[in-house]
Amino acid sequence: MKLLILIIALSSAVLAGSYGKGDVAPVTDELYKKECGSCHFAYQPGLLPSNAWNKMMLNLGDHFGSDASLAKEDYDSILAYLNKNSAEKFANYKRSAKILNSLKAKEVPESISKTPYMIKKHREIRENLITQKEVKGLFNCIACHTTAEKGIYSERDIRIPNFGRWED
Repeated sequence: MKLLILIIALSSAVLAGSYGKGDVAPVTDELYKKECGSCHFAYQPGLLPSNAWNKMMLNLGDHFGSDASLAKEDYDSILAYLNKNSAEKFANYKRSAKILNSLKAKEVPESISKTPYMIKKHREIRENLITQKEVKGLFNCIACHTTAEKGIYSERDIRIPNFGRWED
């Protein structure tokens, strides 16, 4: 009987589309990975709403202190990918929904690490752990989140350099 209940529960989860789903949809666009991932972690589009991605893309000439300008065709393709996969399009992923819910109406965050949700999630981590040379800042997700590339930001997968496993 217990086995039957487990099978029914797992089947329901699969049919609902939630079994095995990460926190945000993983990056699937090769051009985005190549262009954006050549300088930093290729953040999942579901970590920001489209209005933030649009603002960021309009300022590629001064992208956090660097010139990240793109050829028009690449710019158009990446912008379309970001908008098609932004947080509001994938709000069925839990982190995307939480990021969206943390924003005020019409708020346009400057970056992922400046969203109220991300600030709240990292508030208990000592500043020296975030600013150490192996991490550099909240923008460097993959320094601590071992499964970030898969779109999974679970606390059980956090390993902070020079500290170890994070337990809330």
